[in-house]
Amino acid sequence: MLAEIMLLCVPPFPITMPVSAPADTVEIQEWLVPWADTRPRDPYVGPNGLVWFVGQKADYVASFDPKTEAFWQYPLPAGAGPHNVVAAPDGTIWYTGNRQANIARLDPTTGAITTVPMPDSRARDPHTLVFDPEGTGWFTVQHGNMVGRFEPETQDVTLVDVPVPNARPYGIVIDGQRRPWIATFGTNAITTIDPASLQLRMLELPDQRARPRRLAVTSDDVVWYVDYARGFLARLDPTTGAVREWAAPGRAASLPYAMTVDDADRLWFVETGPRPNRLVGFDSRTEQFFSVTAIPSGGGSVRHMVFHAPTRTIWFGTDANTIGRARVP
Repeated sequence: MLAEIMLLCVPPFPITMPVSAPADTVEIQEWLVPWADTRPRDPYVGPNGLVWFVGQKADYVASFDPKTEAFWQYPLPAGAGPHNVVAAPDGTIWYTGNRQANIARLDPTTGAITTVPMPDSRARDPHTLVFDPEGTGWFTVQHGNMVGRFEPETQDVTLVDVPVPNARPYGIVIDGQRRPWIATFGTNAITTIDPASLQLRMLELPDQRARPRRLAVTSDDVVWYVDYARGFLARLDPTTGAVREWAAPGRAASLPYAMTVDDADRLWFVETGPRPNRLVGFDSRTEQFFSVTAIPSGGGSVRHMVFHAPTRTIWFGTDANTIGRARVP
């Protein structure tokens, strides 16, 4: 049964920086989610402008309308433990059931949920799901130590083992050649898979202490990642495996986590070590940090975020129970 919970005009946090803000900051606005202590996370902007997110601690998928500031909630089966959500071009909503070993489809019109179980019991925790331009899904299985391919039309799931024990596949992105790139958070490597042959390739990072957590790909198909353990932003040449690094503004204490890239090939990531968390901008062309902005709610930890090109905004969720929007210049 569809549960329609609609709360209108939930008051937002004040915009962090007014028009007269320093040049190196961006405008951030946050809205308090009306369901307390639910860890709203991993928002995704759908084709109709609604912002979708999951309540990881309270088993729901929700939407937020930035125009009306209205929230809608769709309850999930108890114990689903949703981790991320993606809105397909046709409006279909997919989420990962991190605690129930499935990927699931939500029909926003009826509230009906269709689950796709993992074909292997070891794949117990689907983590982050993304789709390539042709509609094929790729996802990580962190503690199951796998990467999966998912065909929505047939609901076929293919799993690929990561050969290094406890590699912990985490963040995942798709490059311009439809290749998935994976941050293997439990080791010092970035992993990719050939979409045709499913051959897996691990590129070892030069520092054994490196722990990549989230990634982004610029328009030249160069892979960028944040090193959560050491406090670096890094560039990985996908052909040679060569790595260049830049120390994050917060240095070793920065704990960089959520990451995305905008349409000008500028990287954005959140330092979750500082209190409050800080949104940091880096221009890949000038190789300079150019922006540092505090998250008004404090953030707690900003775990994942997306850039929405039509509105030139970045969306994120926080452990402070907010959904946030940053307007990039």
